[in-house]
Amino acid sequence: MAEGFLPICRQDMEESGIKQMDFVYVSGDAYVDHPSFGPAVITRVLEAHGYSVGILAQPDWKDEKSIMEFGEPRLAFLVSAGNMDSMVNHYSVSKKRRRTDAFTPGGMTGKRPDYAVCVYGNLIRRVYKKTPIILGGIEASLRRLAHYDYWSDRLRRSVLLDSGADIISYGMGERSIIELAEALDSGIDIRDITFIAGTVFRTKSLEQLYDAVALPSYEELNKDKLNYAKSFYIQYCNTDAFSGKCLAEPYGEHLYVVQNPPQKPLSQEEMDEVYGYPYMRTFHPSYLPAGGVPAVSEVRFSLISSRGCFGNCSFCALTFHQGRIVQARSHESLLAEAKKMTHDKDFKGYIHDVGGPTADFRHPACELQMKRGACKNRQCLFPKPCGNLKADHKDYVCLLRKLRSLPGIKKVFIRSGIRFDYVLADSEDTFLKELCGHHVSGQLKVAPEHVSDKVLRRMGKPENQVYQAFKERFEKINRDMHKKQYLVPYLMSSHPGSSLKEAIALAEYVRDLGYMPEQVQDFYPTPSTLSTCMYYTGVDPRDMSPVYVPKSPHEKAMQRALIQYRDPKNYDLVYEALKKRGRMDLVGFGKHCLIRPGKEKNASKQMELKAGKEKGRRTIRNIHKKKK
Repeated sequence: MAEGFLPICRQDMEESGIKQMDFVYVSGDAYVDHPSFGPAVITRVLEAHGYSVGILAQPDWKDEKSIMEFGEPRLAFLVSAGNMDSMVNHYSVSKKRRRTDAFTPGGMTGKRPDYAVCVYGNLIRRVYKKTPIILGGIEASLRRLAHYDYWSDRLRRSVLLDSGADIISYGMGERSIIELAEALDSGIDIRDITFIAGTVFRTKSLEQLYDAVALPSYEELNKDKLNYAKSFYIQYCNTDAFSGKCLAEPYGEHLYVVQNPPQKPLSQEEMDEVYGYPYMRTFHPSYLPAGGVPAVSEVRFSLISSRGCFGNCSFCALTFHQGRIVQARSHESLLAEAKKMTHDKDFKGYIHDVGGPTADFRHPACELQMKRGACKNRQCLFPKPCGNLKADHKDYVCLLRKLRSLPGIKKVFIRSGIRFDYVLADSEDTFLKELCGHHVSGQLKVAPEHVSDKVLRRMGKPENQVYQAFKERFEKINRDMHKKQYLVPYLMSSHPGSSLKEAIALAEYVRDLGYMPEQVQDFYPTPSTLSTCMYYTGVDPRDMSPVYVPKSPHEKAMQRALIQYRDPKNYDLVYEALKKRGRMDLVGFGKHCLIRPGKEKNASKQMELKAGKEKGRRTIRNIHKKKK
């Protein structure tokens, strides 16, 4: 396999001596050849198996000619929105348009459409009527069946139907894309490829399926939200590669969208192979005049050591995308990649991260998972660690020690997060001591998310006392080491189950911390998570019990303001929330109070007026300067 970037235009194709591309990969992201970017991995896998691939990054979706850059591919178009769902990429949780796009040269916005895979798919279909179209990536993966769409506030059909595509490769698609390529290359019609794990296809009949589980029809889902909750939980229980069943979702009388079971986890040898391809590890040089692609800076000097997560947080889509079974690379593979980093002219000696979805997960949760799969009705860590859980950090500690000892490495950070309940489940403190001694630089970010056990249960997170126990152990180890290092907790507002009562309890916790946390996230209902299902249906699909859901923008603003109650701009919202809940005991001059009285007359409006006056003064000054 030759080193260098893959072709991005017809000139590159011709200079490479390629008359017709086997595949054309259409991506909503700029072209970054780094293993943290899904398009890079899939295209390198195809290249390694002898297929030619052209990269069509961020084509102009308003111009049909843009999709014709390479001409018609021999086998198929591959379509992805990029590393993020296009709607999450474009909009904040308040549905306001974001000002920057980290996956676009120069951070510019407007280079990809909303609902990108659907728009790109239809663009291709208008030009190439019969060419196979295969969807992949996070957007297609999490929208593969009917799903709640937060931005339009309704149920949307499978993107397979709305995009005009033929098939979806969902999850981590290294295996399924090669099986699809080989099937197409052998002459099998795309409509007859119904047998590959990790794919979703459409069909007019279920006669060829002998064990499919029938989901409620799209019409039934729209009639009753409880039908959607039931359907979602069936999907949730069939995300495992070992025990998952084929699922069929009807659309009308003679159309079905069928999801095959997921692909099996990659072996360590396969993981090493995938991450050992000759990635250029940066953005295409054509983006240099625009200042490059901002997202690269976060991952350029990071190592992906694992994938998959058995943490099962309700608000996370990893269960639906990467699965619950952890797969890891060998030490040799990671060390080889780290050594390459040290020869990079921009490398300063700091590895920014060694991890994955959860940094300290380096092996399956238990021995049974690789034989029987992840349990359908039990979780590994919630509500308490399973008796079969293998909580052992020895391999990870050994890996970190090897990386630290490499010539040219000054410091190895861990930024992708650790599970504090998993750390506590380990009978030894070796990892936590190594973490505090070598891999924390003043602050360690962790994610307790909330303090209310009621809310934490909905989140699939451990009880608050577990986090408090971890906090005590972390502080004791740092005292023993004579280090001043602190925990920085990630907190979430407005998650299903959280009323103003729970939000105030979280504000009191923040008060006792002694500082206002900068990391506060309003719950974001992204496609295909348990929490999003709760948000839409008002029930927990696991037991169909009712769940309080804060939906009004005003209440959500109050919940967020409570966490950041010290910010003067939030005074009115905090005051309103406390008054509404009858917690005026928190308004006063005592140490336990959140805010002081006497400012409740539109304090934030007065601040805005003051800011407006200052802006007016600056404008007048600028006018005088121009006159001079």
